[in-house]
Amino acid sequence: MTLVRHVLGISGGKDSAALAIYMRQRYPELDIEYYTCDTGKELDETYQLIKNLEVYLGKSITLLQAANQSTQDPFDHYLKLYGGFLPSSQSRWCTKKLKLEPFEKFVGTDPVISYVGIRGDEDREGYISKKTNIQSIFPFRKNIWSEDVVSKVLANTNATALAALYGSLAQTRPNDRFTEILNKPLSFSFPQAQKLNLLLDLDTRLFNELVFAFLKQTRATTGNYPLAQEPTFPLIDNDEVLVRDDIFRLLEDSGVGVPAYYNKLDFAVNGKQGQYSRSRSGCYFCFYQQKIEWIWLYEQHPDRFAKAVAYEKDGYTWNDDETLEDMVKPARMQSIKEEYIKRTARNAQKSKSPYLLDILADAEGEGCAACFI
Repeated sequence: MTLVRHVLGISGGKDSAALAIYMRQRYPELDIEYYTCDTGKELDETYQLIKNLEVYLGKSITLLQAANQSTQDPFDHYLKLYGGFLPSSQSRWCTKKLKLEPFEKFVGTDPVISYVGIRGDEDREGYISKKTNIQSIFPFRKNIWSEDVVSKVLANTNATALAALYGSLAQTRPNDRFTEILNKPLSFSFPQAQKLNLLLDLDTRLFNELVFAFLKQTRATTGNYPLAQEPTFPLIDNDEVLVRDDIFRLLEDSGVGVPAYYNKLDFAVNGKQGQYSRSRSGCYFCFYQQKIEWIWLYEQHPDRFAKAVAYEKDGYTWNDDETLEDMVKPARMQSIKEEYIKRTARNAQKSKSPYLLDILADAEGEGCAACFI
């Protein structure tokens, strides 16, 4: 019986929720543990999404909290310990204390395969744990493997071992072009990313089989990846790529639904029409949100905005260049909305380019979902 645990973190955002649905639909044989890291500062829609997912999955989602405080939320507990110093992109203590440490305590020293909901139309890797007992897999992408795994597999020093493995795997379906690319060494003019994409384009499933076999055969020298301990892995046959539209479709078709804060709402300023919404899950005062999202919070959830304002004291603010109270002064709020409408129009023009996959009006993300391993 395998000792490897399969886990999936639910951030409260669309991508991680859709991944939970996808994994249940495609791989019901995997006994996946679902968890969520609760900061105590999420919008109500986040908690409702988690409840909806529990019904759909037929499983409880384990609630991880960084501090067991009966009188304070986890965020407030650590804010006090940090002397009122608010987190920022330069000092993300909230990520470390409220997300990563609870997760690493949850998995302990067990070998863990962690499924991450980064889409096929996103150009980012996400957080990769430094703990050797945790291995990340990305089911929505053509390349399901993390950067560290690909680097080991395609390293020139492993070329001989890889070629031998390929020879045994490819007997039933030889591919001369795949063989040619596989045997071509990495160089300045032939970087890893180019080689990886060529191999995936030629035969994604064969490449996945090759990586899985490599990890198992070189278990002692590849950092003892958890997946190397598994006799089989169903995702090696997966060559699907899911993008933004697929995510919303999964949420709607499953009945779980899309969190209401993703719904575009109309606004008007100086005779111009615009639409805004929240682009991410996470704390309602997340410092990564766009200024138009702060305006959305002010107009749609004034009580939460007031709480966010209350945290700004002793020189600590959520934005480097202005306080929230200054941001919602009439003239400033008008300029933010006008600039947002202009930026939306510019991005709409850019998105017509065949070279751009998914340009949105705002930087899209899952808030602290990127912290999930």
